[in-house]
Formats: sequence, C-alpha cells, structure tokens
Amino acid sequence: MIKEATFGAGCFWGVEAAFRQLDGVTKTRVGYAGGTLEDPSYEDVCSHTTGHAEVVEVTYDDDEVSYDDLLNVFWRKHDPTQLNRQGWDIGDQYRSAIFVHDEEQREAAERSRDAEQASYSRPVVTQIEPAPTFYEAEDYHQQYLEKRGRSSCTAALREIA
Repeated sequence: MIKEATFGAGCFWGVEAAFRQLDGVTKTRVGYAGGTLEDPSYEDVCSHTTGHAEVVEVTYDDDEVSYDDLLNVFWRKHDPTQLNRQGWDIGDQYRSAIFVHDEEQREAAERSRDAEQASYSRPVVTQIEPAPTFYEAEDYHQQYLEKRGRSSCTAALREIA
C-alpha cells in the first residue's frame, strides 16, 4: 500500500537524498510545513517569521519499506537533541519534527523517539505532531544534491546502534 510520511531534520537537501536511497520509496518532495503563512516561499521561511520547518514528504510502498525503516533513516540523518538547529544551520525551520499522518504513525514515532532517547545523554527534542498542510518548495530545491552529483550534505549517516 502506498503511504506518506513527513519529516523535518534540518536542511531538507541531505534528508531527501537519504530517503531516496531506500528501496520502496517511490517519491520524495521537499517543502515547508508547520507554520502560519499559506504557501510560503524559501525567503519567507528563512525570515523566521512563519514558523515553518523544512521537511521532506516521503511517498513509500509499505510492502517494500516500513515506517520504522523510515524512522531509522530520520534518526541517523540528524542530531535530534539540537533545538531549532542542525550544525551551522540555526532557526526554527531546522527543527527536528515528525509530522504523522495517522495514529499508527504516531504510535510508531513515539516508540521510536523513546527508544532513541536511550542513545543520548541530552533530551531528544523532536516534535511529534499531526501532519499539517505541506507546501512544496521551489523547483531548484527538489533533488538538490542529486542535480549536483552529490548524495549527502554530510560525510555519512550515523551508524545504527
């Protein structure tokens, strides 16, 4: 069955590239979610006045890849203990967030977050919220790294503990 998942884990370019590497992911789109302005632009989101997060919307076949598999990529791709930042990127658009599309995703996300907390001495600050309206980012952001012959913004995914 084809399903959707939405994740915010800092700059969306590398996160999108990581999800696109999974068998069973049929489509990804980067965009903005969780803010107050309807149909924001990148410049709007960067103004830190809209409340949107940079997110990746993942369309996947759950017969080929599980939501738990997607959650594992999400946790490995960023530091969920950093509030409103990832590395050098600072601002609420870089927050760690899981936007759930149904109760099953919520339960899986909460279980996963609680298990992930055991790997950190600092609190995991990842927000888990109902999926709000997704606004697709400008075309130049879509598959940004692939268009430039790169697969990641970072050196590597963290190893799974």
